[in-house]
Amino acid sequence: MPGAFLATASQRTNGNSQNKSIPRSHPATKKSPTWLARLGPGLITGAADDDPSGIATYSQVGAQFGFSMLWTALFTYPLMFSIQEICARLGRITGLGIAANLKKCYSKPWVLSLVVLLCAANLFNLGADIAAMAAAAKLFLRGPSFAYALAFGLLSLALQIYVPYRRYVRYLRWLTWTLLAYVATAFVIHLPWLAALRSTVFPSLSFSSDYLMALVAVLGTTISPYLFFWQASEETEEVRTHRHDHPLAKDPSHASEQFQRIALDTRIGMAVSNIVAFFIILTTAATLHASNSSGAPIHTAADAARALQPLAGKLASLFFAFGILGTGLLAIPVLAGSAAYGISETFGWRASLERKPHQAPKFYAVIALATILGLSFNLVGIDPIRALFLSAVIDGVVAVPLMFMLMLLAQNPAVVGQFTLPRYLRVLGWLATLVMLFASLGFFASSLHVSR
Repeated sequence: MPGAFLATASQRTNGNSQNKSIPRSHPATKKSPTWLARLGPGLITGAADDDPSGIATYSQVGAQFGFSMLWTALFTYPLMFSIQEICARLGRITGLGIAANLKKCYSKPWVLSLVVLLCAANLFNLGADIAAMAAAAKLFLRGPSFAYALAFGLLSLALQIYVPYRRYVRYLRWLTWTLLAYVATAFVIHLPWLAALRSTVFPSLSFSSDYLMALVAVLGTTISPYLFFWQASEETEEVRTHRHDHPLAKDPSHASEQFQRIALDTRIGMAVSNIVAFFIILTTAATLHASNSSGAPIHTAADAARALQPLAGKLASLFFAFGILGTGLLAIPVLAGSAAYGISETFGWRASLERKPHQAPKFYAVIALATILGLSFNLVGIDPIRALFLSAVIDGVVAVPLMFMLMLLAQNPAVVGQFTLPRYLRVLGWLATLVMLFASLGFFASSLHVSR
């Protein structure tokens, strides 16, 4: 759940040590990486944001409100990339994750309470995502759902434990391509593009309780605390796994290069996330909203894939279901991993996906426990819709105070030294925090209204 942002040593000393590490006889052998090779933590984080739970939210929005909420894909983009960019900067500057940085300025019990709530939300989200993947698999194959849920949960856990970070992150990067399934789906159905673009640029707002509840759900899906923890921690992993990399607090000479890379990576990652969200809303709006004949409720991503088949054809349904499987495999390690980083950093345990299990046993134990508990929700029959609701409630409780703390942390010279936030990130970061404050208040108000 959390996110963040937010230091210095002598440039001359660090510069000299850098020069010693580069052989003088090969001054031109180090090639600059291509822009594609520079994508990593931001791209994976953005793709993980479109997990099966997020797909379910966007599908419900499109099915219920048609094109009228397409504008949210544009509106949320600067809010998303700003808060995630701040988190990534914090990890790269300090070489520490969110929880470890929070401990510098806030009491351990306060930090621990936020991290425990994050873990609780992640567990419910994990359970709902695994359930969605199992339901999607049943669209391709026969057999009991719990068998598919068990297979997906154990596969993801084995990959996290036994595959080193440098290799595993490549798999996650390739999995982001499965998101193209949602773009492809839109091109195998008939779409009124002019009407869709008009609704994207000129929003048709409503102040009904249902519309406001859907808007809050979209905001909560796109700006999720667990993504804050993940991206900051993956920046620290990048520092650990590259021999010549150091936290910018110790080696400020590369700050400009790293901040440019982080900005490119994060903005492309969040753009991918929002483009996919746009196409999911677009596809379900053009089919499920336009044809109310089936009357089938859309509660999960698998419901949407199933409902698409009679309206948009089997190919569209299969594309949609395939995307659920790919994004689920991408999201499970992010959900379990962000919980493990948060807990381990809070207690000062060694935390790294690059290390082997015997080198970071407590970190991997948290990953295993989170995955198994999320999986167990499916085996004991907990309703995935209820799990998602509980996850949204907890995220709403955690996101706002966490974002306030992180914004203050990002501007604290004791934490980030000379690398305080540039003006555009300060403005967008505080705007995102205020929007999430009002979204959370709206969510709780709507929930109370519905419960009555």
